[in-house]
Amino acid sequence: MTLFKGSGVAIVTPFKNDGSIDYEVLNELLEFHVSNQTDAIVITGTTGESATLSDEEQLSLIDFTVKTIAGRIPVIAGTGSNNTAHMVHLSVEAEKLGVDGLLCVTPYYNKTTQEGLYQHFLSVSKEVNVPIILYNVPGRTNINLSAETTYRLSSLDNVVGLKDASGDMGLALEVRRLCGPDFALYSGNDDMIVPLLSLGGVGVISVVANILPKETHDLVMDYLEKGENTLQIKYKALIDALFVEPSPIPVKAALKLMGYESQSLRLPLVPATQATRDLLSSEMKKVGML
Repeated sequence: MTLFKGSGVAIVTPFKNDGSIDYEVLNELLEFHVSNQTDAIVITGTTGESATLSDEEQLSLIDFTVKTIAGRIPVIAGTGSNNTAHMVHLSVEAEKLGVDGLLCVTPYYNKTTQEGLYQHFLSVSKEVNVPIILYNVPGRTNINLSAETTYRLSSLDNVVGLKDASGDMGLALEVRRLCGPDFALYSGNDDMIVPLLSLGGVGVISVVANILPKETHDLVMDYLEKGENTLQIKYKALIDALFVEPSPIPVKAALKLMGYESQSLRLPLVPATQATRDLLSSEMKKVGML
């Protein structure tokens, strides 16, 4: 039930200056990804500013993406929440809209135990049939999904993988050891794609893919097929620049430099500083993007 191999883009949500969703630009971005070998679209994730979206907006974005992509590549909906019942509701509705899978983050702010994490994800697993990718990002959620809890969850029929943004290669290795090769590991950190692939990972759910879709696909496939790490090294400085301010602030600024009207954000996020825009411009020029 592996959803995809390669590069899944954690796609931004473009907003107009008045804060409403810009579906025209989203359509342009979706076609940009399909034509540049992105392997899956992850809509309404953290990079898509899901925390600022109403349920109606979130489901509308999912519906639009499913219809626009029309089966050409998998569409995965971010439906995580720190309210288990809310996560289940969004997941059930997203499944009705025809998504290929779900990305569900660990609950944030209201901390829980490892047993609570297990019950949280078990609740959604029981209510949907589509594959679920767990998402561990302790830097944002302040809670860490243990390898042992991941292993327990991997026994559920529709829990098929993990997006690991822990930055802990020891934890990723233990997940791989416990869960085996059929459980899909995806890097959640663009600067650690190759290291995670070396532990048996199958791809990345990526921020940098927003601006370098083909290159991110090639980065994964070059390692999986030829053991090469050249592109990981080549784009290291640009990847670092994409995280000098909280994501997706810099990546939206980078898309603006590429000509996409996507720089508007919803508060509490604010546009990139001039220093960040200058750094992005410099690094993008170095790799031939501008």
